[in-house]
Amino acid sequence: MATMTSQVRTPLMLLACVELLILLSSVYVARMLVDGARFSFATIWGPSAWQAIFFAATGMICLVAVGLYQSRQRLYFREIAVRVAVALLFAGLALAIVFYLVPYLRIWRSVEFVAIAYSLFLILIARCVFIRTVDEHVFRRRTVVYGAGERASSIATIRRRADRRGFKIVRQILADGDKSVMDDSVQRLGGTTITDIAIEEDADEIVVAMDDRRGNLPIRDLLDARLQGIEVIDLLEFLERETGKIRIDLVSPGWLIFSPGFRRPFVRQWAKRVVDVTVSGVLSVISLPILFFVAIAIKIEDGIAAPVFYRQRRVGLGDSTFNVLKFRSMRVDAEKDGRAVWAQEGDSRITRVGNFLRNTRLDELPQVLNLLAQFTDEFRPLRSRPNQTHLSAKNIQYLRKL
Repeated sequence: MATMTSQVRTPLMLLACVELLILLSSVYVARMLVDGARFSFATIWGPSAWQAIFFAATGMICLVAVGLYQSRQRLYFREIAVRVAVALLFAGLALAIVFYLVPYLRIWRSVEFVAIAYSLFLILIARCVFIRTVDEHVFRRRTVVYGAGERASSIATIRRRADRRGFKIVRQILADGDKSVMDDSVQRLGGTTITDIAIEEDADEIVVAMDDRRGNLPIRDLLDARLQGIEVIDLLEFLERETGKIRIDLVSPGWLIFSPGFRRPFVRQWAKRVVDVTVSGVLSVISLPILFFVAIAIKIEDGIAAPVFYRQRRVGLGDSTFNVLKFRSMRVDAEKDGRAVWAQEGDSRITRVGNFLRNTRLDELPQVLNLLAQFTDEFRPLRSRPNQTHLSAKNIQYLRKL
């Protein structure tokens, strides 16, 4: 279902703007270094302008395509560096095709090479600064948790560093009706109020995570906090925003009924469909050389008869099944008994080519074909009413028992 996770985080927007400026400036810098062009008004608004805009647009699309703007990443810096390099490589291939078709936008190879090298260097610096300072310190929300019982304990189970980047718990308050395992960090209200504590801690938000709200919810106090400009959100909304997941065990029928996640306008559905097909079509054309060379590499390592793709049945909307396509990164006999086995660190079943594909995420590239193939018998379209839930049948049955 459409959730708050679709919202773009402010730090990522800032990073995207910085990287867009780097890509835009790269063509001008490359022309000054290679051609000796001077920086002037005529240079900025001359033919180089369209070249710079197209170069930047192509680079941004490729950076998005390799997942560098996902709000929750579990990537080390070396993995980010590989993704940036792959994205710029894709951009270079795409530009070569466009320059052949539209000579007006053509950039000389030497200029293009310097522009890509310049962009790679500065984007990696921007990413390093972003990871170490901006994302984890500047934009973290100061959070007061009202509740210290079983429901509130779900916040402590957020272990992924990427999921904890957006907030910092500055105070946790024991609520009436909570069954808490007390420790030194939990505070009782006593003679003060939630609003006073939030103001004292300079909090940005209060997360309501009490076990039992019936007759215990401090409505006036929370309303006062809202009037003071402090955001008040429910625990489920908080967990959904930070982790991108819905805690089914904490869901209540009332929350589901009023949740905005079921609202999927007809226009938005078709707009998404058009974008999916357009982007996947363009990426399919751009990535054809990569698909070809990867297929050859897999055949060279595993033999001519070895399959290039790995197919796995997945369940989509309305319990419809489809095959997800990936480049095969494991040996053919990785699942001898036909049962799925989780991959482990240093798994001996992963081939040398497969290890490279996994590290660069190129094994996921064939999934663009899934979007184009949805109208065949194997990938039939997933039809539904505009506001139908995307939950699986198993989860729907569980929720109906609440």
